[in-house]
Amino acid sequence: MWEQELAAMIKAAKDAEVEIKKIYQTAFKVEIKDDNSPVTLADKTADALIRKELGAAFPDYGMLTEESKDTKERLSKENIWIVDPVDGTKEFVAHNGEFTTNIALAHNHEVVVGVINIPMRGVTYYAIKGQGAFRLEKDGARTPIQVSKKLEGLTVLKSRSFLNDKEEALIAKHQDKITKQRTVGAAIKYCEIAEGSAEISYRMSSSTKEWDVAAGDIILTEAGGVMAKLDGTKYHYNREDVYNRDGYILCNSPKNFLI
Repeated sequence: MWEQELAAMIKAAKDAEVEIKKIYQTAFKVEIKDDNSPVTLADKTADALIRKELGAAFPDYGMLTEESKDTKERLSKENIWIVDPVDGTKEFVAHNGEFTTNIALAHNHEVVVGVINIPMRGVTYYAIKGQGAFRLEKDGARTPIQVSKKLEGLTVLKSRSFLNDKEEALIAKHQDKITKQRTVGAAIKYCEIAEGSAEISYRMSSSTKEWDVAAGDIILTEAGGVMAKLDGTKYHYNREDVYNRDGYILCNSPKNFLI
């Protein structure tokens, strides 16, 4: 189940990658949105492409994307696409390559398929509920991925552009278990924890939205990891309020849910 949707999601993400890479090599303009976040032609072009492709393939599904006007109509939909065409626009602008395209499909408020494409690495991570998580190479090779089994000597992934004092304090609090630190942009954090190259990441602000986390949530979960709010509960999706008002933790094991 959901294989047709997955195929359409991967195609849309890879088609968007082509356009994103073209714009990446140009002297693109950076605009500032009402929420003080940056946006470029890459965000807008990828958003339009993904909406067009998924909308044509599944016209009855709702749509929630970062660069499109939100409507309440989506709240009545059983199935909804949740899309961030360029997650990590600050990283795109900085030309450090650490940005992603995130596409998720939520069914009755639960994510059932997730795709994260990393354009500058040429790799795609994906998961379908109950079927595990996978890494897809540019040559088409698919590899199952799993979180690491580490319970000590953990590597924490810190946000490249949004690290705050609360997160630093938690890392310091658990320095007996967290012994290595790396800085990573956008949804790459989910992918790296899902494939076992790191074990934990914190996000203590309330600035992220559904499209930042939905695809990563299912990929990490299907790889055997955990994404949860500080009280241990999971997010539901296709909410009226798209902001993730609570902090959350990504980790490889419930035993490493360190607060």
